[in-house]
Amino acid sequence: MTTCGSKVAMLAGIAGLAAAAALHTATSFAAEPLVRLPEHLQQGQLVIGHAPPNAKIEFGAHRCRVGKDGVFVFGIERDAPAKVTLHVRYSNGKTETLPVSVEKRQYHIERLEGLPQQTVTPNPEIAARISREQKHVADARVRDDDREDFLAGFSLPVEGARISGNYGSQRIDNGTPMTPHFGLDMAVPTGTPVRAPAAGIVTFAAPDLYLTGGTLLLDHGFGLTSSFLHMSKLDVKVGDKIRGGQQLGLSGATGRATGPHVHWGFNWFETRLDPELLPKPAAIAKP
Repeated sequence: MTTCGSKVAMLAGIAGLAAAAALHTATSFAAEPLVRLPEHLQQGQLVIGHAPPNAKIEFGAHRCRVGKDGVFVFGIERDAPAKVTLHVRYSNGKTETLPVSVEKRQYHIERLEGLPQQTVTPNPEIAARISREQKHVADARVRDDDREDFLAGFSLPVEGARISGNYGSQRIDNGTPMTPHFGLDMAVPTGTPVRAPAAGIVTFAAPDLYLTGGTLLLDHGFGLTSSFLHMSKLDVKVGDKIRGGQQLGLSGATGRATGPHVHWGFNWFETRLDPELLPKPAAIAKP
Protein backbone atom coordinates (compact mmCIF):
# COMPACT_ATOMS: atom_id res chain seq x y z
CA MET A 1 0.00 0.00 0.00
CA THR A 2 1.29 3.46 -0.92
CA THR A 3 1.09 5.99 1.90
CA CYS A 4 0.42 9.70 1.51
CA GLY A 5 4.02 10.41 2.51
CA SER A 6 5.40 8.07 -0.11
CA LYS A 7 3.18 9.66 -2.78
CA VAL A 8 4.53 13.07 -1.88
CA ALA A 9 8.08 11.76 -2.04
CA MET A 10 7.42 10.13 -5.40
CA LEU A 11 5.90 13.30 -6.86
CA ALA A 12 8.80 15.32 -5.52
CA GLY A 13 11.20 12.88 -7.15
CA ILE A 14 9.42 13.15 -10.48
CA ALA A 15 9.42 16.94 -10.23
CA GLY A 16 13.12 16.83 -9.43
CA LEU A 17 13.86 14.66 -12.44
CA ALA A 18 11.79 16.94 -14.66
CA ALA A 19 13.60 20.00 -13.36
CA ALA A 20 16.96 18.30 -13.88
CA ALA A 21 15.99 17.32 -17.42
CA ALA A 22 14.82 20.85 -18.17
CA LEU A 23 18.05 22.25 -16.77
CA HIS A 24 20.09 19.81 -18.89
CA THR A 25 18.10 20.75 -21.99
CA ALA A 26 18.51 24.46 -21.32
CA THR A 27 22.21 24.01 -20.60
CA SER A 28 22.68 21.98 -23.79
CA PHE A 29 20.79 24.59 -25.79
CA ALA A 30 22.84 27.38 -24.27
CA ALA A 31 26.03 25.53 -25.22
CA GLU A 32 25.07 25.52 -28.90
CA PRO A 33 26.92 28.27 -30.81
CA LEU A 34 24.65 31.14 -31.81
CA VAL A 35 26.69 31.82 -34.95
CA ARG A 36 27.88 28.81 -36.94
CA LEU A 37 30.80 28.94 -39.39
CA PRO A 38 32.75 26.33 -41.39
CA GLU A 39 35.47 24.69 -39.32
CA HIS A 40 38.44 25.59 -41.55
CA LEU A 41 38.78 28.96 -43.28
CA GLN A 42 41.55 30.27 -45.52
CA GLN A 43 42.60 33.35 -47.44
CA GLY A 44 40.46 33.99 -50.53
CA GLN A 45 37.48 32.00 -49.25
CA LEU A 46 33.77 32.73 -49.44
CA VAL A 47 32.34 32.00 -45.98
CA ILE A 48 28.70 30.92 -45.65
CA GLY A 49 27.48 30.97 -42.04
CA HIS A 50 24.25 30.73 -40.06
CA ALA A 51 22.97 33.03 -37.34
CA PRO A 52 19.78 33.45 -35.29
CA PRO A 53 16.98 35.43 -36.96
CA ASN A 54 17.28 39.21 -36.76
CA ALA A 55 20.96 39.11 -35.77
CA LYS A 56 23.09 41.98 -37.05
CA ILE A 57 26.60 41.00 -38.20
CA GLU A 58 29.48 43.21 -39.32
CA PHE A 59 32.70 42.12 -40.98
CA GLY A 60 35.25 44.75 -41.91
CA ALA A 61 33.49 47.75 -43.41
CA HIS A 62 30.32 45.83 -44.30
CA ARG A 63 27.08 44.95 -42.54
CA CYS A 64 26.39 41.36 -43.59
CA ARG A 65 22.91 40.62 -44.85
CA VAL A 66 21.25 37.92 -42.71
CA GLY A 67 18.49 36.03 -44.50
CA LYS A 68 15.20 34.95 -42.97
CA ASP A 69 16.71 31.45 -42.80
CA GLY A 70 19.73 32.76 -40.85
CA VAL A 71 22.15 32.49 -43.78
CA PHE A 72 24.84 35.16 -44.09
CA VAL A 73 28.08 35.45 -46.06
CA PHE A 74 31.38 37.30 -46.01
CA GLY A 75 34.66 37.07 -47.91
CA ILE A 76 38.24 36.67 -46.65
CA GLU A 77 40.69 38.63 -48.79
CA ARG A 78 43.86 37.28 -50.40
CA ASP A 79 46.26 38.63 -47.76
CA ALA A 80 44.01 38.50 -44.69
CA PRO A 81 45.82 38.17 -41.33
CA ALA A 82 45.75 34.99 -39.25
CA LYS A 83 42.90 36.37 -37.12
CA VAL A 84 39.86 38.35 -38.25
CA THR A 85 36.73 39.23 -36.28
CA LEU A 86 32.96 39.20 -36.67
CA HIS A 87 30.90 41.70 -34.67
CA VAL A 88 27.46 40.35 -33.77
CA ARG A 89 24.42 41.98 -32.15
CA TYR A 90 21.58 39.58 -31.31
CA SER A 91 17.89 40.48 -31.25
CA ASN A 92 17.93 40.55 -27.42
CA GLY A 93 20.57 43.31 -27.47
CA LYS A 94 23.49 41.08 -26.52
CA THR A 95 26.70 41.78 -28.47
CA GLU A 96 29.60 39.48 -29.23
CA THR A 97 32.97 39.74 -30.95
CA LEU A 98 33.92 36.45 -32.57
CA PRO A 99 37.58 35.78 -33.47
CA VAL A 100 37.98 33.80 -36.71
CA SER A 101 41.17 31.91 -37.56
CA VAL A 102 42.39 32.17 -41.16
CA GLU A 103 44.84 29.76 -42.78
CA LYS A 104 47.65 31.44 -44.74
CA ARG A 105 48.19 30.40 -48.37
CA GLN A 106 51.27 30.41 -50.60
CA TYR A 107 50.93 32.14 -53.97
CA HIS A 108 53.04 31.82 -57.10
CA ILE A 109 55.21 34.95 -57.61
CA GLU A 110 56.95 35.54 -60.98
CA ARG A 111 59.64 38.19 -61.58
CA LEU A 112 60.24 39.61 -65.07
CA GLU A 113 62.90 42.16 -66.03
CA GLY A 114 63.67 44.06 -69.25
CA LEU A 115 60.06 44.65 -70.28
CA PRO A 116 59.16 47.83 -72.27
CA GLN A 117 58.22 50.31 -69.56
CA GLN A 118 55.03 51.42 -71.34
CA THR A 119 53.63 47.93 -70.80
CA VAL A 120 54.29 48.26 -67.07
CA THR A 121 53.16 51.89 -66.60
CA PRO A 122 50.43 53.03 -69.05
CA ASN A 123 50.44 56.61 -70.35
CA PRO A 124 48.11 59.13 -68.60
CA GLU A 125 45.36 58.89 -71.23
CA ILE A 126 45.15 55.11 -71.03
CA ALA A 127 45.45 55.21 -67.23
CA ALA A 128 42.47 57.60 -67.09
CA ARG A 129 40.40 55.29 -69.31
CA ILE A 130 41.26 52.28 -67.16
CA SER A 131 40.27 54.20 -64.03
CA ARG A 132 36.88 55.22 -65.51
CA GLU A 133 36.10 51.70 -66.65
CA GLN A 134 37.09 50.13 -63.35
CA LYS A 135 34.81 52.57 -61.50
CA HIS A 136 31.85 51.47 -63.64
CA VAL A 137 32.60 47.85 -62.77
CA ALA A 138 33.00 48.67 -59.06
CA ASP A 139 29.66 50.51 -59.06
CA ALA A 140 27.96 47.35 -60.34
CA ARG A 141 29.28 45.41 -57.34
CA VAL A 142 27.48 47.43 -54.66
CA ARG A 143 24.18 45.63 -55.24
CA ASP A 144 22.94 43.76 -52.14
CA ASP A 145 19.60 41.99 -52.28
CA ASP A 146 18.05 38.99 -50.54
CA ARG A 147 18.32 36.46 -53.38
CA GLU A 148 20.13 33.30 -52.30
CA ASP A 149 21.15 32.02 -55.74
CA PHE A 150 24.57 31.15 -54.30
CA LEU A 151 23.06 28.41 -52.10
CA ALA A 152 22.73 26.13 -55.13
CA GLY A 153 26.53 25.98 -55.40
CA PHE A 154 28.75 26.79 -58.38
CA SER A 155 29.79 24.89 -61.49
CA LEU A 156 32.69 25.75 -63.80
CA PRO A 157 31.69 28.11 -66.64
CA VAL A 158 33.46 25.73 -69.03
CA GLU A 159 33.95 22.05 -68.23
CA GLY A 160 37.12 20.05 -68.81
CA ALA A 161 39.34 23.02 -69.70
CA ARG A 162 43.00 23.27 -68.72
CA ILE A 163 43.57 25.65 -65.81
CA SER A 164 46.06 28.25 -67.07
CA GLY A 165 45.96 30.74 -64.21
CA ASN A 166 45.16 30.56 -60.50
CA TYR A 167 43.90 33.02 -57.93
CA GLY A 168 46.50 34.96 -55.97
CA SER A 169 49.48 34.60 -58.31
CA GLN A 170 51.44 37.78 -59.00
CA ARG A 171 54.03 39.22 -61.38
CA ILE A 172 56.75 41.70 -60.50
CA ASP A 173 57.58 43.52 -63.75
CA ASN A 174 60.82 45.52 -63.86
CA GLY A 175 60.76 45.53 -60.07
CA THR A 176 57.17 46.87 -59.88
CA PRO A 177 54.64 44.56 -58.15
CA MET A 178 51.63 44.20 -60.44
CA THR A 179 48.07 43.62 -59.28
CA PRO A 180 47.68 39.97 -58.22
CA HIS A 181 45.69 37.66 -60.48
CA PHE A 182 42.22 37.58 -58.94
CA GLY A 183 40.45 34.75 -60.68
CA LEU A 184 40.57 31.38 -62.37
CA ASP A 185 41.76 31.15 -65.98
CA MET A 186 40.64 28.29 -68.23
CA ALA A 187 42.40 27.87 -71.58
CA VAL A 188 39.84 27.30 -74.35
CA PRO A 189 39.61 28.26 -78.04
CA THR A 190 37.92 31.52 -79.01
CA GLY A 191 34.19 30.95 -79.45
CA THR A 192 33.80 28.41 -76.65
CA PRO A 193 30.40 28.85 -74.90
CA VAL A 194 30.68 30.38 -71.42
CA ARG A 195 27.90 29.29 -69.05
CA ALA A 196 26.62 30.74 -65.80
CA PRO A 197 28.13 28.89 -62.81
CA ALA A 198 24.97 29.68 -60.82
CA ALA A 199 21.75 31.66 -61.25
CA GLY A 200 21.89 35.44 -61.02
CA ILE A 201 21.11 38.84 -62.53
CA VAL A 202 23.35 40.58 -65.08
CA THR A 203 24.53 43.88 -63.56
CA PHE A 204 27.24 44.88 -66.06
CA ALA A 205 27.91 44.05 -69.70
CA ALA A 206 30.45 45.83 -71.92
CA PRO A 207 32.09 44.51 -75.11
CA ASP A 208 35.37 46.44 -75.14
CA LEU A 209 37.05 47.50 -71.90
CA TYR A 210 40.75 48.36 -72.26
CA LEU A 211 42.13 45.75 -69.84
CA THR A 212 39.40 43.10 -69.79
CA GLY A 213 37.75 43.37 -73.23
CA GLY A 214 34.29 41.80 -73.30
CA THR A 215 33.29 41.96 -69.63
CA LEU A 216 30.19 40.67 -67.86
CA LEU A 217 29.10 40.66 -64.19
CA LEU A 218 26.50 38.26 -62.77
CA ASP A 219 25.07 39.02 -59.32
CA HIS A 220 24.13 36.02 -57.12
CA GLY A 221 22.63 37.94 -54.16
CA PHE A 222 24.05 39.05 -50.79
CA GLY A 223 26.77 41.12 -52.53
CA LEU A 224 28.27 38.15 -54.42
CA THR A 225 29.20 38.57 -58.08
CA SER A 226 30.88 36.48 -60.76
CA SER A 227 32.86 38.29 -63.47
CA PHE A 228 33.78 36.96 -66.90
CA LEU A 229 36.53 38.73 -68.87
CA HIS A 230 38.10 38.78 -72.36
CA MET A 231 34.89 37.47 -73.99
CA SER A 232 34.51 37.69 -77.77
CA LYS A 233 30.71 37.92 -77.63
CA LEU A 234 28.08 38.72 -74.97
CA ASP A 235 24.70 37.00 -75.35
CA VAL A 236 22.98 38.70 -72.39
CA LYS A 237 22.35 42.28 -71.26
CA VAL A 238 22.06 44.22 -67.99
CA GLY A 239 18.90 43.26 -66.11
CA ASP A 240 18.59 39.76 -67.54
CA LYS A 241 17.71 37.04 -65.04
CA ILE A 242 19.97 34.07 -65.66
CA ARG A 243 19.56 30.44 -64.65
CA GLY A 244 22.51 28.23 -63.73
CA GLY A 245 24.11 26.71 -66.83
CA GLN A 246 22.64 29.29 -69.22
CA GLN A 247 24.97 30.49 -71.97
CA LEU A 248 26.33 33.99 -71.29
CA GLY A 249 28.45 34.42 -74.40
CA LEU A 250 31.61 33.18 -76.07
CA SER A 251 35.22 33.07 -74.89
CA GLY A 252 37.93 35.14 -76.53
CA ALA A 253 41.14 37.11 -76.10
CA THR A 254 39.79 40.67 -76.05
CA GLY A 255 41.40 43.42 -73.98
CA ARG A 256 44.90 42.75 -72.70
CA ALA A 257 45.00 38.97 -73.00
CA THR A 258 47.91 36.85 -74.18
CA GLY A 259 45.64 34.18 -75.65
CA PRO A 260 42.05 32.93 -75.74
CA HIS A 261 40.72 31.82 -72.36
CA VAL A 262 37.89 32.29 -69.87
CA HIS A 263 38.69 34.38 -66.82
CA TRP A 264 36.22 33.75 -63.97
CA GLY A 265 36.50 36.17 -61.07
CA PHE A 266 34.39 36.22 -57.93
CA ASN A 267 33.69 39.02 -55.43
CA TRP A 268 31.97 39.77 -52.15
CA PHE A 269 31.44 43.48 -52.83
CA GLU A 270 35.01 44.75 -53.43
CA THR A 271 36.71 41.72 -51.83
CA ARG A 272 38.10 39.40 -54.50
CA LEU A 273 37.75 35.69 -53.74
CA ASP A 274 38.99 32.41 -55.18
CA PRO A 275 36.46 30.67 -57.49
CA GLU A 276 38.20 27.34 -56.87
CA LEU A 277 37.14 27.51 -53.20
CA LEU A 278 33.44 28.03 -53.96
CA PRO A 279 31.06 25.25 -52.90
CA LYS A 280 30.02 22.88 -55.64
CA PRO A 281 26.34 22.28 -56.52
CA ALA A 282 24.38 20.53 -53.75
CA ALA A 283 27.32 20.97 -51.34
CA ILE A 284 25.51 23.55 -49.19
CA ALA A 285 22.89 22.40 -46.70
CA LYS A 286 20.39 25.00 -45.56
CA PRO A 287 19.72 25.09 -41.79
